[in-house]
Amino acid sequence: MVAIIICLFTVVVFFLMKKVYERYYHPVLFPVFTSAIIIVGVLLLFDIPYKTYMIGGQWIDRLLGPAVVSLALPLYRQRELIKKNYKAILTGIAVAMIAGIGSVLSLAGLFRIESVYMRTLIPKSITSPVAMQISSAVGGNPTLAAVFVIITGMIGAILGPFLYKICKIDTEIARGVAMGSSAHGIGIGKLTEYGEQTLSMGSVSMTMTAVIGAIVLPIFVTIFL
Repeated sequence: MVAIIICLFTVVVFFLMKKVYERYYHPVLFPVFTSAIIIVGVLLLFDIPYKTYMIGGQWIDRLLGPAVVSLALPLYRQRELIKKNYKAILTGIAVAMIAGIGSVLSLAGLFRIESVYMRTLIPKSITSPVAMQISSAVGGNPTLAAVFVIITGMIGAILGPFLYKICKIDTEIARGVAMGSSAHGIGIGKLTEYGEQTLSMGSVSMTMTAVIGAIVLPIFVTIFL
């Protein structure tokens, strides 16, 4: 019974926030972000432990796998576009990865972050399951890495539209690669608003970032950290 209540509560909150977002259409009202705030607020208000919430939350969490697999459909439909622009996609991913590593090193130098937290932050722009494995392999905290990944995704999904306007990023490839290689799954959710081509670019960028990152980041940490 508890599991059903928690599932219903989570779904209802998300759909209500989605309605609010559709009505006012402001990046800050992105439903994943606002839903998370409300759910966390309720858990804190009623002193509900995370383990209790996950009795029902785990069923929603298990849908993540099928949701990711479903991204194969737009990828297949846009396969010719992807083949045609693979150089631009790979270049964008490389730049995003360098920028991600650079931001961590900059934060470390500015705030004197301990080594374990640097190793935890390094994979922040890669999808959660892979980021947790990378963090664990290089001596970071995988649980905390998942938190950083979620925060990074939310920031990307919220600030992405502003950056598109400021930097005049108006092509499907540029938008998709920028979001997919930096804001992973949460950012991909935002790209559904920009059409199938942009979503496809984001999906392939997210996947390739995870694959390349799983190889490059541990090597980087071993050599430089």
